Amino acid sequence: MTPTPSKAAAETGPTRTNRRARLAVSLLFLTNGALFANLLPRYPSIKDGLDLSNAAFGAAVAAFPLGALIAGLAAASLIRRFHSSRVAVAGTILTGTGVLLAGLAPSWAMLAGALFLGGAMDAITDVAQNAHGLRVQRAYGRSILNSFHAVWSIGAMLGGLLGGAAAGLDIPRGIHLAISLVLFGAVALIALPMLLPGTEPRRSTVINPQDSTGRDVGPSPTRFSRSHLAWLLAALVLVAIGGTLVEDAGSSWAAIYLKGSLGAIAPVAALGFVALVGCQFVGRMIGDRLVDRFGQRAVAQTGGVLIALAFGLALAFPSIPATIIGFGLAGFGTATLVPAAMHAADELPGLRPGTGLTILGWLMRLGFLFSPPIVGAIADRSSLATGLLVVPLAGILVVACSAVLPKRVAANQPR
Repeated sequence: MTPTPSKAAAETGPTRTNRRARLAVSLLFLTNGALFANLLPRYPSIKDGLDLSNAAFGAAVAAFPLGALIAGLAAASLIRRFHSSRVAVAGTILTGTGVLLAGLAPSWAMLAGALFLGGAMDAITDVAQNAHGLRVQRAYGRSILNSFHAVWSIGAMLGGLLGGAAAGLDIPRGIHLAISLVLFGAVALIALPMLLPGTEPRRSTVINPQDSTGRDVGPSPTRFSRSHLAWLLAALVLVAIGGTLVEDAGSSWAAIYLKGSLGAIAPVAALGFVALVGCQFVGRMIGDRLVDRFGQRAVAQTGGVLIALAFGLALAFPSIPATIIGFGLAGFGTATLVPAAMHAADELPGLRPGTGLTILGWLMRLGFLFSPPIVGAIADRSSLATGLLVVPLAGILVVACSAVLPKRVAANQPR
C-alpha cells in the first residue's frame, strides 16, 4: 500500500525546503508577537498624553479586537487569492503600520482608528501564518504547530522588553515604533522567499496532535443532540475566553497598573506583561507532556486554580514584585487553555470538519473585545485593582467549565 504524503514525510524526514519553510514561519510568528508587544509599555504615556479616563482608554483598546472580529472573515478569501505566504507578510507590515499610527495618535478617535487597523491586519496575519504553518506541518508529517506558538511568546517577550527599554530611555514613541516596524518588517520580508511556493491545497489531511504518524483520522462514533452539542461548545468557548481574559489583562492593563497604582518606573512596569508571556512560553513548551501524562481536564483545572490563587493574592497584598509574579503565574496557568479548547472543539462529533474550531475562534475574540472597556469602567468607578479582579474570576470560570475537556487523550486514539 502506498503511504500517505504525511506518513511518507514522517518516515523520510523533512526536506531542506521544508526546514527553511519552518524557519520562515517561525520568523513570522516572532514578528507577530513582537510588533504589538512593543506598543504595550507605551500605553501609560499614551493614556496620560491624551488625558483619557480608564473607561475611554479601555474603549480605544477594544478597537483592536473589534477590527480583528470584522476583518477575520476576509482572511480565507485573501489567502485563496494571494496565497498564505504573501498575505502573512503583507499583514505583518500593515499590522506594524497600525501600531506606529497608534503611538502617534493625537486624539482618542485616531488612537481607536489606528488600533482598529492594527487589529484587522493582525487577525488576517494570524490566520495566514497559521494556515502556512499547517502546510509545513503536513509536509513534516507530524505536529509542529505548538512550536510556532511558543515562538510567538518569545516575540511578545522581546517586544515587551524593547518597548519597556524605549519607554525607560524616553525615546519618542514615533521613533521607537518606526524602528520596530522597519526591523520586524524586514524580518518578515526575509522570510517570504523561504516559505512554501504554490497555491493553498484545496483539501488537507488534519494531523491529530496525538498521532505523530500523520494518518487520517475519522470522527468519533459518539453523537450528541443539538442542544447537548451547543452546551458543550459554549463551555469550551468559556474556557477559551477565560484564557483570553487573562492575556488581555496583561497586555492592556499590566503596565498601567504597575506604574499608575503601584508606582513602578516604566521599564519595571513593562515586566508584568513580559512575565505573563514568558511563563506562558514555558507552559507551552512543557504543556504537551503534561497533557499526555495528566490529561487536558486536569491540566486546565490546575491552571485555573493557579490563575485564581496567584493573582488573587497579588491583588490582596499589592506590591510590585508580587504583581509581576502574579502575572507570570497567571500566564503559566493559561498556557494550555486555548489549545485545549480548540482541540476539543475540533473533535466535537456531529459538526462538519473545522466548524467547531471556527466557531470557537470567532467567539473567543469576544473576551478581547469586551474586557478592556469593562475593566476600564470598573476602574473609573472604584480602582484598577478592582477591575483586575477579572483575572481571578477568569480562573474560577476555567475551573467551572473545564469538565467538558477530556480526562485523557491516548496516543494514536482514533477520533
